[in-house]
Amino acid sequence: MSFLLEKYNKEIVPALMEEFSFSNPMRVPKIDKIVLNMGLGDAVQHPNIIEAAVEEVTKITGQRPVVTRARRSIAGFKLREGMPIGVKVTLRKQRAFEFLERLIFVALPRVRDFKGVSDTAFDGHGNYSLGIREQIIFPEISYDQVDKVRGMNITFVTTADSDEVSRSLLRKLGMPFKRHGDDTTAII
Repeated sequence: MSFLLEKYNKEIVPALMEEFSFSNPMRVPKIDKIVLNMGLGDAVQHPNIIEAAVEEVTKITGQRPVVTRARRSIAGFKLREGMPIGVKVTLRKQRAFEFLERLIFVALPRVRDFKGVSDTAFDGHGNYSLGIREQIIFPEISYDQVDKVRGMNITFVTTADSDEVSRSLLRKLGMPFKRHGDDTTAII
């Protein structure tokens, strides 16, 4: 069992029940799934990019991603319906918590000049989206074997009804949100 899942069950559920006055532990929000999406616009000219992206996402998540395809043709981008344009993977339960643990404690601190993630990227229904510019922040990816630095979108789907409850859940799990009001820029 992952450290975060154990912490969620033992510490976070009682804390959220007290904070939001939930009478039943089943009302406490949880992470339903985590979806990673890597869009590959240059896959139109270079089809072998898809294979490299599939390998990288497999290393990062431990699960083989699905190749996403274009829904319709767009002549301006030389895109035909059905062409591969990205990869995505959905993580649930144990794998979601293991990935979240590696993201929070290993990958995000490796981002250059990291001051925290935005706490305004909620969708109004308790889901949170995070954009990462470089896949090389994950230790599973070897910088020498990467042909091009690519970004990805990570969406945390929770069972929370509101953004406030979801923000509290993610904060208690250890998500490093930016602190407002703190002037962290020091002149050296």
